Amino acid sequence: MEPVRVGILGCGTISDAYLGANDRFDEYDIVACTDLDMERAEATAAEYGIEALESEAFVESDVELVVNLTPPSVHEGTCERMLAAGKHVYVEKPLAASVEDAAGIRAAADDAGLLVGSAPDTFLGAGLQTCRRVIDEGRIGEPVGATAIWTSPGHETWHPNPDLYYKEGGGPLFDMGPYYVTALVTLLGAAERVTGSVTRAHDTRTITSEPRAGEEIAVEVPTHESGVIDFGDGTVANVTTSFDAQDSTLPDPAFEIYGTEGTLAVPDPNHFEGPVRVSDGDGFETVEMAHDYTAGRGAGVADLARAIRDDGWTHRTSADLAYHVLEILDGVRASAERGEHVTVESAPERPAPLPEAFPGDRDE
Repeated sequence: MEPVRVGILGCGTISDAYLGANDRFDEYDIVACTDLDMERAEATAAEYGIEALESEAFVESDVELVVNLTPPSVHEGTCERMLAAGKHVYVEKPLAASVEDAAGIRAAADDAGLLVGSAPDTFLGAGLQTCRRVIDEGRIGEPVGATAIWTSPGHETWHPNPDLYYKEGGGPLFDMGPYYVTALVTLLGAAERVTGSVTRAHDTRTITSEPRAGEEIAVEVPTHESGVIDFGDGTVANVTTSFDAQDSTLPDPAFEIYGTEGTLAVPDPNHFEGPVRVSDGDGFETVEMAHDYTAGRGAGVADLARAIRDDGWTHRTSADLAYHVLEILDGVRASAERGEHVTVESAPERPAPLPEAFPGDRDE
């Protein structure tokens, strides 16, 4: 398969994770990058041996697939611009800052006959693919409930530019929730209803990380968010994410799925590895991995690139899945605001399990 030519849109902190994976996959090659700050783009290009292009040149280039690493608040505009230029798009999570924006992206892709994919791609890793096998084989019986909790004191303690996490499209649920909710949807299927409560501890935050330590930033979104998700199979999941927890005695992560015959301890969905542990009521045992891939980001880009080249390939990190996850997250906040259950309208198919040979590694 001829590698798909990939360009990076946005050379911020997360871009290193994608650029560092460039030699890992047969499916694509990263050949160019661009950024509003062209000095940053040029430094990134020099470091990774790719081409730095001004915005217009990037749009007009022969890049086939754009990895969009811009802030969520501009995902709709940037995705639609790339789609209008005839380029497929893989976007960092969440798909957009709102369900309405996400719907615009999907409509633009459909009109152009192009594919859109979205992070997180961690469910393509060995850990969550093994969890999928555990559930599909009936090792915990029929799923009944789930608990997923992620807490921290906030990203201003470590991130050099934490502002976007407290603006539209940010907050703990939209930042970390996609990992947990995507994992739940890929393991349990589509959700039908959500209920939520949210709060915000502070209207401003003080950055303690360098280089902006001491700077105060405004908080525009909830910072402690809890939701109850009712899945189509009858499973009820409790999901809590927080930027307001100074410490915790909970395990990291606190992520379990409860079945009629056992419990599945799910590994951190922010990563690709295990361990995966199962208990039938008599203590937990570690399960042998069903897949090998644990190397990190890039698998979702490879998944989309494979779908571009191979009509028979099922695109798993699809816009339909990302839209459904965003609808769930948005529903938690909408429920809190309206004081009622919120129906989830979309109902994508649960992504098929991965074949063990994917993703392909160039060193194999």
